[in-house]
Amino acid sequence: MPWDSKTVEQKRTEFVAEMLLGEKSMSQICREYDITRNTGYKWLGRATKGETLCDKEQKSGKRANKTRAEIEEIIINERNRHPTWGARKLKRLLENKGKTGIPSPSTICEILKRNGKITTEDSEKHHAYKRFEKESANDMWQMDFKGDFALLDTRRCYPLTVLDDSTRYAICLEAKENQQWEGVRGSILRVFKEYGLPGSILCDNGAPWGDSKGGITQFDVWMMQLEIQPIHIRPCHPQTQGKEERFHRTLKNDVLKRELFGDIEAAQRRFDIWRDEYNNERPHEAIEFETPSRRYKASKRGIPEIVREPEYDSGVNLRKVNYKGYISINRHRYFMSDSLIGKMLEIRPMARNEVYLYYGRYRVAVIDLDEHLFTSRRIYRRDHQS
Repeated sequence: MPWDSKTVEQKRTEFVAEMLLGEKSMSQICREYDITRNTGYKWLGRATKGETLCDKEQKSGKRANKTRAEIEEIIINERNRHPTWGARKLKRLLENKGKTGIPSPSTICEILKRNGKITTEDSEKHHAYKRFEKESANDMWQMDFKGDFALLDTRRCYPLTVLDDSTRYAICLEAKENQQWEGVRGSILRVFKEYGLPGSILCDNGAPWGDSKGGITQFDVWMMQLEIQPIHIRPCHPQTQGKEERFHRTLKNDVLKRELFGDIEAAQRRFDIWRDEYNNERPHEAIEFETPSRRYKASKRGIPEIVREPEYDSGVNLRKVNYKGYISINRHRYFMSDSLIGKMLEIRPMARNEVYLYYGRYRVAVIDLDEHLFTSRRIYRRDHQS
């Protein structure tokens, strides 16, 4: 990836952005950009000091337009605005803008190649892939943190993302200073107030919403109180959140690899602009090249003013989780979770000497009373379990 004199500032900016992402070593990135480590450190140092990445003797100015026809000029201009978009996305974008006479995707691809906007290697990397998805908006949201990256003020940014599974609408893209629960809870609460409540939320097993040991977290309890099914992916199966992973890759290619941010506020301003473009302008191949905003509608289930503990029918067998997070059954103690301390659970005897434990409408555990161990710690809604 040698330096191109026509796009020298852009190449240097992309180099520094790659460094700040922290995913590769300085030596590896320098080899990819075909520069020495000394040169790499020079541009990284300039960027962190807020200095320009242009050659100082270079005069700014636009190069001559070599476009042969008006329609080709329009295509190249849009490609410049969206350097990661392919031919089919560009075609749908221009049609959405009311442009006529737009050629086929294959012709647009040739125009991009002829103008040096796409290489044969790049085009061969693209493979269409059909993922499982929910039928309707807000049936399920996916939530995760994009990998953190360095800011020019030496702090790090942790992008929190929430994506609607069916429509691919970006519900949330927030630049966070850390991954702590209180800050995340505030962001989720804001999203609930703006977009309503989903039927379920899919997330991984990491902090702050997951527990690597499979225990119930504060996030899980809050979701169950709101009648939202919390779903955690199986360990070592990140592909379950494939849509989030793809969204993160798009964010990285469109923004994080191309721009530098001085602080959290600057990152958030750029995230807001890009999220608006992603939802309202960018055609999405997975939804037949429509924009997510054309398919998404906010949930009709609003967040209640007061979140209450679940109510149980009279006569059911209840146990209280003690101050250490344990519950007692037949003189044996079982650790449930610190997040359930003081809460009431319903005990339901089942076949094979098992008991099911419920928190409201949600089954939170299955215990084998003969072996005195948990056989399940996954959360299921009572009316959705097999």
